[in-house]
This record gives sequence, C-alpha cells and structure tokens, in this order.
Amino acid sequence: METSQLIISKKDFDILKEHLKLSTTLSEFNKQKLGEELSSAKVLDDADLPKDVVRLESKVKIESVDNNKAFIFQLVMPAEANMKKQKLSVFAPIGIALLGYQTGAIVEWEMPDGKKKFKIIEVTNE
Repeated sequence: METSQLIISKKDFDILKEHLKLSTTLSEFNKQKLGEELSSAKVLDDADLPKDVVRLESKVKIESVDNNKAFIFQLVMPAEANMKKQKLSVFAPIGIALLGYQTGAIVEWEMPDGKKKFKIIEVTNE
C-alpha cells in the first residue's frame, strides 16, 4: 500500500512547513517531495487523527524495502533526540519522511546514501 496523501496534525504541519522554508540540509528531491506532500496534506486536529498516523512523539517500527532490516524509534524534537534511547529527531531525513503516514504505507525518501524505501510496520501513539 502506497499512501499519496499525508494525514497530519496542524502542529506537525506547521513544524514541517517551517522546516521546509528554513532548511539548508534538505536535498532538492526531498524539498520538492515535502512541498508536494504538504500542499495536498489533510490537516486535522490531534483528536481527529487516526491512531496509526505517524506524528511527533509516535513510536514507529519501519522496515527497509531493500533488505527487510527493521528499525524502531520514537520521533522527538531535536533537543530530545538520543539514538541510544531510540529517540530520533523529527528533522532527521527519515523523521521528516514518515510524519503523516499510516501503518502499511511505503515511503520513499532521499537519505545521505541515496533514495530509500521504507514500509511502516507499526505506529504507537499514547
């Protein structure tokens, strides 16, 4: 299942929109992709988001489509990021890529070592 429309909270939408405007680290591919996704995003109140939508503070399990390697982490603001505690900055390339997608979605994003595809296996929001 490949999802084309983001379903995102107003707070996360604003965070991504500001990052897109100010970022000097996003590749041209990622800037264009994020801009397109935000322009067609369905923006909802937190209370109205489906339970399996990736948002700030979500715990996410993803799997690389290339090699089936699984990763588990929580998306946090940069000040809270700590990979030893599996806390990933929302502004890390994969963090930006996953916000607004649901369980089962396949997300393509350009990473430092090239374009990668990841499948969202599980999303937990408390």
